[in-house]
Amino acid sequence: MGTVNDRVTAIRRERGVALMGIVNTTPDSFFDGGRHAAPEAARQHVDELLAAGAALLDIGGESTRPGAAPVPAEEQWRRIEPALDHALARGALVSVDTTLPAVAELALARGAHIINDVSCLSDPALAAVVARSGAVLLLMHSRGGMQHMAGFSTYPDEAYGDPVADVRREWDAARRRAVEQGITADRVWFDPGLGFHKNARQSFELLARIDELLEPGVLSVVGASRKSFLGAGDRSPPERRLGGTVAACLHAAQRGVAILRVHDVHEVAQALRVQRTLEAQRSPKGESTSAPVDIDARPTSDEPRPGAGPADARGADA
Repeated sequence: MGTVNDRVTAIRRERGVALMGIVNTTPDSFFDGGRHAAPEAARQHVDELLAAGAALLDIGGESTRPGAAPVPAEEQWRRIEPALDHALARGALVSVDTTLPAVAELALARGAHIINDVSCLSDPALAAVVARSGAVLLLMHSRGGMQHMAGFSTYPDEAYGDPVADVRREWDAARRRAVEQGITADRVWFDPGLGFHKNARQSFELLARIDELLEPGVLSVVGASRKSFLGAGDRSPPERRLGGTVAACLHAAQRGVAILRVHDVHEVAQALRVQRTLEAQRSPKGESTSAPVDIDARPTSDEPRPGAGPADARGADA
């Protein structure tokens, strides 16, 4: 099977970028809170994301919305355990979103491959737990807990000099703390933390210049999905930010990001597939710039077949 890094690299060779589907088992997440809190709903969502093309799953039991109260380890584990067990039984690469060493220890003992730390290693003991397991630590840039965030995309402009340089420096310091706990540097993945202790302008600049933050040998993750900075231009709510999500994902993939963390796996996978197809069609004959894309020319459910009558032309969604 190879290491987690090897498996992601193989997926990227095939697809260009790997998709990490989000499984929120919380009652209060900013976009889909409560939809997958029940164990059966969480298991069904795991199946849906894998069927849609997710190569990895990120399972969390604590909301990261601004002002969210910390959730004790016992409650986090109660929430995530059914989805985690099901995802592992399905053979998925599984990340668990937690800042608590106790939750990480339980998840890694059960078979999780990645711990997603959105605190930028506020507790170095988390890295020690990951180091002992041989798993991956996904280290996201932030400046403290969510309970200290004033609001979505609310942060002073003057809090960063150069957002790219500041994020790079602060994340590097967190990685050094992780390595001091015994984890090897190649098992620490990078996430710029869009929207976390950053306003919309700062998040957009980080995304626009994401290639400056990428480092050879370090796998990168971008999580722009449905976040508030995407709706800064029209004040759209989370349920109306799919267009911005897709645009952000296409940009990140073009700049070389390895993994995209998304709610809408099917829609983002479809956009990436269309992009690869167009790139392949534009390249000189026999010199495709991307992995080959299989194109099924058969009519889909909403396209009439040749010779179909009016009733047939309505398709399956009529």
